[in-house]
Amino acid sequence: MPGIPLGVLDLVPVSSGSTAAEALHRSIDLARRAEEFGYARYWFAEHHLNPGVAGTSPAVVLALTASATSTIRLGSGAVQLGHRTALSTVEEFGLIDALHPGRIDLGLGRSAGRPRTSDGRGGQPPVTPVVDEYTSNGLRIPDPFSFAHLLGHPRVALQQKLLNLPGAEPQEYGEQVDDVLALLRGEYRSPEGVEAHAVPGEGADVEVWILGSSGGVSAETAGRNGLRFAANYHVSPAAVLDAAAGYRAAFKPSAELDRPYLTVSADVVVAEDEETAQELATGYGAWVRSIRTAEGAIPYPTPAEARALPWTDADRQLVADRVETRFVGSARTVADHLERLQEATGADELLITTITHGHADRVNSYRLLAEEWHRRAAL
Repeated sequence: MPGIPLGVLDLVPVSSGSTAAEALHRSIDLARRAEEFGYARYWFAEHHLNPGVAGTSPAVVLALTASATSTIRLGSGAVQLGHRTALSTVEEFGLIDALHPGRIDLGLGRSAGRPRTSDGRGGQPPVTPVVDEYTSNGLRIPDPFSFAHLLGHPRVALQQKLLNLPGAEPQEYGEQVDDVLALLRGEYRSPEGVEAHAVPGEGADVEVWILGSSGGVSAETAGRNGLRFAANYHVSPAAVLDAAAGYRAAFKPSAELDRPYLTVSADVVVAEDEETAQELATGYGAWVRSIRTAEGAIPYPTPAEARALPWTDADRQLVADRVETRFVGSARTVADHLERLQEATGADELLITTITHGHADRVNSYRLLAEEWHRRAAL
């Protein structure tokens, strides 16, 4: 796949038996190694009230990581704008850019802890047709997953209460993105014509990305502003083609881009052979189940711990779309899957997220994939 860079998306997972501090040290080490392996960028996700995820503040973690690396681009995948302001976001990333200019990506997401109420379909028809849950090149596109069972869940409500000031209402997303861009460009004006200048922040040399799981508001906002867009196959595989199509349909050239620029995420586990990779991926289903029941992501279990957990048919159905769209196997097998994903979506980059219980296994997965990807690019 010549010319198709790979990036890393890191949730800063906490393995069972370890601590958040250990998870942070391991993520910073993985970023160093990803830089050595030739990955193009390294992003940190934002999640809250999850015992098994320590990545609560992308800006803080990437600032720490920037000091431990030298060339790889670092960013947020994504800052959740639903509980913060445009100004606080621009100032945070402006601070990091001031010390590490030209290396920072500001990825923006819509919310945190607020489940989607629709599957995201109904926008622009995907360019790639899907028949019996597969594209013509063999990429799995499962039926949409519904988050309706989480609406009104006490833990979801609690997260919203703790993240937001009492009585606060999130700003409309497209308007908030406009404010972020205006502050970065030094063009912000209030309705009364009063100027605001973020220092640091104004003029920061950051790449702005929009992350989205459907062809709706996020894709349209990215396209309308001529921004880069990240579509989440690893979170919402059913809607990835719609997200890509919606973004491209809405795209208008900007000073940053003259054509759409898309990255697509994928859950990946690579090992020297298929059997070992499948063993390393054993804990994934239980981890996804904990998220989708609003329990909060559990510390990532060992294969033995995962096999000991009770399962029902309803549990299996709850996680089926995620489990069945992971790419697990040897480097050759996984690279084949990634080529299908790139071909079906027309992605300009791919964003890889890998979680295993053991840190060494996680590092090895990224190493093996990078070696195979570079080998194919050289052919």
